[in-house]
Amino acid sequence: MNRISRSGLFLLVFLLATALQSCSSESRRIPFSAENESKKTGVLLVSHGSPSKTWRDALFELEKSVTSEIMADGKVSGIKTAFMEYTEPSIATRLKEFDKEGYSDVVVVPVFLTVSPHSFDDLPTIMGQKEDPRSMETLKLEKIERYKPMAAIHMTPLLDFGDALQQNVVRRVKALSKKPSEEGLVLIGYGDEAYEKEWNDLFDKVGASVKKETGIDAFTHAWCGHIVRYRSDSTTVAVKKILKRKQYAVVIPILVAHDENFQIRIIGSGLEKASAEKSRILYKPDALLPDPSIEQWIVNAVKTALADISSSKK
Repeated sequence: MNRISRSGLFLLVFLLATALQSCSSESRRIPFSAENESKKTGVLLVSHGSPSKTWRDALFELEKSVTSEIMADGKVSGIKTAFMEYTEPSIATRLKEFDKEGYSDVVVVPVFLTVSPHSFDDLPTIMGQKEDPRSMETLKLEKIERYKPMAAIHMTPLLDFGDALQQNVVRRVKALSKKPSEEGLVLIGYGDEAYEKEWNDLFDKVGASVKKETGIDAFTHAWCGHIVRYRSDSTTVAVKKILKRKQYAVVIPILVAHDENFQIRIIGSGLEKASAEKSRILYKPDALLPDPSIEQWIVNAVKTALADISSSKK
């Protein structure tokens, strides 16, 4: 009887130990499985921001236009739009949302023309990827919140990486042009003092593309942003320069979206002072957006980033 009890006790201990080992192994497997299932990638379209509702709406429309193609294969779980300054949703707001929703990776697409302190210093500093003293002080003064997300950040190249910008400008020039041999081109951009050379190089590249595709061989550019203290004089000087050589000036704003302060007030008033003959100036107060080539640029940038993320985790 005692031997049977001891045997039964041994069997009971053995079965209990086996069960505990099984539970222990299972508990080790569950977190691993959960970790795999928690891999979730989002896309954040980031732009400068503007007080203009028209400007902001164009960026929200851009998000809508690219969402279906980006999310078609199931690799991206969500897309959001954020503005660096002036208005919500801010970058910090959107990154907090991604964290709250359990995203492990966020592909950040800066909808910026070319390199500037915003793209090189401010954006990485806002997202906690960089500790730039100048940017940190500027962000503090402008009350722009910094937030380092739990999700890994993957930033794509800027709009000047590729030919989407050239395609956009050529299309808009062709829509205005009537007699290419009698026309000159004026590109008007925001500009940046610290990276003026890069902006000049970009405009030279765009001007060369327009000449190749349309035959318009006279070209210059002007600024409308902080670099000229938001004055219209730069526009006036550039247009007058072209009108001395050509009968007509084709004026193209190289701005991401339409903002009444820039396309109407600053550029528009500059054009009024440039010539009494309005027929000599061919101008439409439009912007880069909306544009299928820019939408495709965003889709391609996201696909490239997703491939890089996938390969880095193998």
